[in-house]
Amino acid sequence: FFRLQKKRRAATARRQHLKSAMLQLAVTEIEKEAAAKEVEKQNYLAEHCPPLSLPGSMQELQELCKKLHAKIESVDEERYDTEVKLQKTTKELEDLSQKLFDLRGKFKRPPLRRVRMSADAMLRALLGSKHKVCMDLRANLKQVKKEDTEKEKDLRDVGDWRKNIEEKSGMEGRKKMFEAGE
Repeated sequence: FFRLQKKRRAATARRQHLKSAMLQLAVTEIEKEAAAKEVEKQNYLAEHCPPLSLPGSMQELQELCKKLHAKIESVDEERYDTEVKLQKTTKELEDLSQKLFDLRGKFKRPPLRRVRMSADAMLRALLGSKHKVCMDLRANLKQVKKEDTEKEKDLRDVGDWRKNIEEKSGMEGRKKMFEAGE
């Protein structure tokens, strides 16, 4: 029993030692990567952004401003082009992934939950604080009085299958139907 405990202790101690050694290696690697990124950043800035030397005369300053504006415009054009390319590629990726989904045929529509929401609540959800119009759909309806004419009464009495439903329900109604049938 004691030997087993000693082995377990040794194994856990070894595991902890290995874990701490791995963590130390990871920390040193992260520090190296950060230093390499900083050096790469400095090299890029030195290459693409030379130090600024301001000329003394007004004419030279204006020429420098014109050069800087031209550079800004060219960079802006490049940025716009890359954005357009990125949008195209993302659209293509979405289309291809949709085609892939369709080819697999495993797309299942999620079950939709029925939500009770009034027109006001729906407009408030869609428009937010801009919604100020109250949409009470029943407020603008006309009040119509229903007049019973004799013709309608006759049609209802003839075609009403619910007539005398109490008489025909239960055993008494069955008995009456049976007697009427004989």
